[in-house]
Amino acid sequence: MLLLLVLGVLLSCIWTYYKIIKPVKYWQERDVTHARAWPIVGSLNQVTLKKKHIADAIDEIYQHFPNQRCVGYMHFTTPFLMVRDLDLIKKITVKDFDHFQDRLASKTIKTDPLLSKSLLSLGGENWKRMRATISPVFTSSKMKFLFGLMDECAKNFTGHFTQNETKLEMKDVFSKFANDVIASTAFGIRIDSLQDPTNEFYKLGSSFINFGWWDIAKVLVMQLSPGLANLLQLRVFSEETSTFFRSLVKDNIRKRQSEGIIRPDLIQLLMQAQNGDEIQHSSEKIALTEDHFVSQALTFFIAGFETVSTAACFMAQELALNPHIQKRLQVEIDSVLENHKGDISYETLQSMKYLDQVVEETLRLWPPATQTDRLCVKSYVIEPVNPKEKVVFVEKGVSVLVPVMSIQRDSSFWEKPNKFDPERFSEENRAKIVPGTYLPFGTGPRNCIGMS
Repeated sequence: MLLLLVLGVLLSCIWTYYKIIKPVKYWQERDVTHARAWPIVGSLNQVTLKKKHIADAIDEIYQHFPNQRCVGYMHFTTPFLMVRDLDLIKKITVKDFDHFQDRLASKTIKTDPLLSKSLLSLGGENWKRMRATISPVFTSSKMKFLFGLMDECAKNFTGHFTQNETKLEMKDVFSKFANDVIASTAFGIRIDSLQDPTNEFYKLGSSFINFGWWDIAKVLVMQLSPGLANLLQLRVFSEETSTFFRSLVKDNIRKRQSEGIIRPDLIQLLMQAQNGDEIQHSSEKIALTEDHFVSQALTFFIAGFETVSTAACFMAQELALNPHIQKRLQVEIDSVLENHKGDISYETLQSMKYLDQVVEETLRLWPPATQTDRLCVKSYVIEPVNPKEKVVFVEKGVSVLVPVMSIQRDSSFWEKPNKFDPERFSEENRAKIVPGTYLPFGTGPRNCIGMS
């Protein structure tokens, strides 16, 4: 009995050393310039303690090493290599994409039955086939297909406030609007979260963005020990959430199939893709199961709920702080509404150039995804190009991070980078933008599918 106890303690110490203590020295042992790290929490301890936003913590590392093309740091016990150099970013995400075709999520979300099938978390050939299958769903022509549903939600949104003048908390308001748009365009259901903020769809959406300590602990276990996470059946989504969305999507599909219902939304487009209506090369297609439908719709929800509401909220803030910009935008909107008798079509919206500039500048200053990552799937060597620079060997399993917000606010690339100035994106000035410095949708083949 004593022998078993001693053996257990010994194995525990060995596991602790290799999983918690040793990772702290990962970059030091490889002679790579790096940010300081601590056991378990890594280099982002202030983020783990909820004392600092991850974008600020990443930017501190970015600013601390201005002369380095890449910098190592630890996210919990996972080694990350921040890439600061634009040419190197392009090389990794485009030219040498075969070495970095996966994302960290493909390694850490395997235990969740729904997210593991999403485009976000799939890796390798499965990702390629899924992307080929659903890419036609996100073309500009298909977005036009969804426009009518978005327009319907927008009219309901504005109609609500013509009848209810009150002080508003903008994040709450835009979250409800985003929720209604996604419910309609992705899941085929009509809801009104302004009138009924207790609806199940909105409550679940809100729970996604309120990460608690238990959620952080689950993600930590998933990263530290995917095997243990699988044994414990840890999931990003609760059984209640998974059941709700499965039932919602599956019942929707069956009703359409049995009653011949055709509705211009994401589920309909996925059904078309499943039937082969959108794919010319069948060898590239993946057979879509009902769980694939649920997973892609759920990913659409997660990716859209927070990003759309946050971007709209920041745009409202910048317009309030810059009344001259707000006035110019209002003039354009009023003019378009008058010329089209209050009915804006998809083509009309596309023609609103100043609105487009305002949106693009909002996404530059406040990108919803403040950074993006790529997982090294084949060992990679970064050769030195500057004096005193050393070779950096990127091992398989190491994640590379592109600090999107830091680059988009770098004074080396942008004049007065913290100033909200839509003129940066005017026809006259657009050519002045340094290629590779505007990345709100990521870059390379694994960029955001919604970019189109």
